[in-house]
Amino acid sequence: MSSINQLIMEFACKFAQEINAKAILLYSEVAQDIPWEKDNNQYCNVILIARGDDDVPKNIKHLKKVIHIPRVSFTRLSQIKIAITKGISAGYFDKDDKLVCLTGIPKFGYVDSIFIIDVGKEFEILTSGEVADIFEGVNPEVFETVLNIAVELAAQGREGRSVGTIFILGDSEKVLQLSRQMIMNPFMGYEEDERNILDHTLRETIKEYSALDGAFIVRSDGVLVTAGRHLSAAFEGKDFPKGLGSRHISAAGITSVTNAIAIVVSESSGTVRIFKNGKIFVDIEKAVE
Repeated sequence: MSSINQLIMEFACKFAQEINAKAILLYSEVAQDIPWEKDNNQYCNVILIARGDDDVPKNIKHLKKVIHIPRVSFTRLSQIKIAITKGISAGYFDKDDKLVCLTGIPKFGYVDSIFIIDVGKEFEILTSGEVADIFEGVNPEVFETVLNIAVELAAQGREGRSVGTIFILGDSEKVLQLSRQMIMNPFMGYEEDERNILDHTLRETIKEYSALDGAFIVRSDGVLVTAGRHLSAAFEGKDFPKGLGSRHISAAGITSVTNAIAIVVSESSGTVRIFKNGKIFVDIEKAVE
């Protein structure tokens, strides 16, 4: 299938140039047999999307930009949204950028779909603010780690059951002022380096605590401040989507009066929604089983 992939890549590069796209996003799982050469620039600015930590084919390990997304069951469009959200956080994309996204089914081994994403239109909140304002004060690695955990929880649940939870990132002092503890703080008494979300050994502990009512409060540098926190800020917006429950209203409320980012996992649908400034930044839907 190398000839198919090569033809599609050549077309995608020309098309990207025609529409002045910022980059081509390519799934590594369908790029195994593309005849890359280390100094070959014929495919323009390519950013690889890799599922899992080690999913980078040997023939394209020289590509400098790789966005890792969790190896979970989400729709193709949702996987693209995860990658673009991470790319925005990392500073790869801006609100005026267009992206050409190439995906396919891994077992077939070739590209079968081309998506054109206008970042500003897909992520509507960016039309009213700068990208830098969305992730202001939050370490990109911390954001990516929390998003990974949220997506894994949404897709896999906990012990065979669906779970719903909220992660609040950044502006933690003000968030604490506008919330109250519902249970004893499970992270109290631990040194900061022992409760930093960047420590991968904590992942299962965090997932276990996701069954608790209330929110996780995460400092901008990744330190877990507390869990089981009730968010007290009321939401006064008029354009809130119908059908969303108390977790989403709480996330909208706290982000409307602080500089925090909220990541909400819906227990009923498995959708992950990111809130900023009282608005939904993006929603990420899991695949229907």
